[in-house]
Amino acid sequence: MESSRRSSVLRPARLAAALLALTLAGCRPHDFPQYPPNYREYVYVTNGGSDTVTVLDVVNVRVDRELPVGHNPVAVAASPTRNEIYVVNSGAAPADGSLSVIDAEHNAVVATIPLHRQPVSIDLNSAGTVAYIANSVSNSVSVIDLTARREIAQIAAGDQPVAARLTPDGKTLVVANLLGNAATIIDAASGKVRASFPSCPGASEVVIVSDSSKAFLPCSAGRQVMVVALAEPDAHPAETDRLETLMDVGRAPVDLALKPDGGEIFVSNSLSDSVSEIYNSTDEVGDTYMIGNTPIRGIVSRDNSLLYVANDRSQEVTVYSIDDGKRIGSISVGDGPAAFAFSSAGHLLFVADRRSADVAVVRIASQSLFTLLPTGSDPNAIVDKSFNVQ
Repeated sequence: MESSRRSSVLRPARLAAALLALTLAGCRPHDFPQYPPNYREYVYVTNGGSDTVTVLDVVNVRVDRELPVGHNPVAVAASPTRNEIYVVNSGAAPADGSLSVIDAEHNAVVATIPLHRQPVSIDLNSAGTVAYIANSVSNSVSVIDLTARREIAQIAAGDQPVAARLTPDGKTLVVANLLGNAATIIDAASGKVRASFPSCPGASEVVIVSDSSKAFLPCSAGRQVMVVALAEPDAHPAETDRLETLMDVGRAPVDLALKPDGGEIFVSNSLSDSVSEIYNSTDEVGDTYMIGNTPIRGIVSRDNSLLYVANDRSQEVTVYSIDDGKRIGSISVGDGPAAFAFSSAGHLLFVADRRSADVAVVRIASQSLFTLLPTGSDPNAIVDKSFNVQ
């Protein structure tokens, strides 16, 4: 009953937002970036309940189109070198999932690559030529040649891998095993498992520091973050992978937000309604701050000054000042904020709202809601892509 009442309240708000977006398309504020004629920028939103991707036109702040993809899209990545977007479709049991390739210049699906059972995450190498996709029910990671549009390897990756991240140097793949309660460390070149570290109940995500020396994993079924020191074979003496520490944070840590400068990580503790601050260099937990109702995602501004936190059981994003160590406000968005993406210029923050099926467009200069744009059902992941057409 509460859900239906909430939906009836949100329908007029979304209608008003759509009308506002139409007005704004012809009259953008003076402090928005001025783009050259050949500039394009889009935000891509996966809609798990609609089997579609919503494409938002960032230049004109409006919905561009909605593209059919595979069943239950759950993850999305933008190529760092090509004008392409990659969408992971989790599929429906017992059928396998797939990877949809979107041509960003024409916003059309140009290829579909078969995967395995219930793929749930994607990461790309720095050249944008290879994708690593965690198949959570097949207990494997698919290695995809994005040029040839085919799988070139399937790597055994522990019990229920839900995240597979490549180190910045491209040498190591770190996998979070949700059911295995572990981190699996894989040599990227050979595809062989180098090490496995248990004692992380509900391992759910992986964040790797920029020098490829350490990986951090939130133990979502407990209240700790695992830190793994990654192998340095060229060191003297050579160092192997090792469990560095388990750090106590809040209950049910589900997300890690790394500062762009790499100095700290912010942990969203979903059942403690708090965020914990981790100092990467010393593996110490600083303060823990009450932040909002069920925080599940965080993102740090490019100048390293502000942390934005999506609070799942609310219609708010909390804004936290990192330098001041305190909350400085909240931004009204849609219902159930779940995923973030900054615009290329950094003037807008896009927030995917799962329950109200929309994207809140937040204006960074004023820290306020600019408009709401409709999506398909259950928007769950989001990415920005900008480029110049020739």
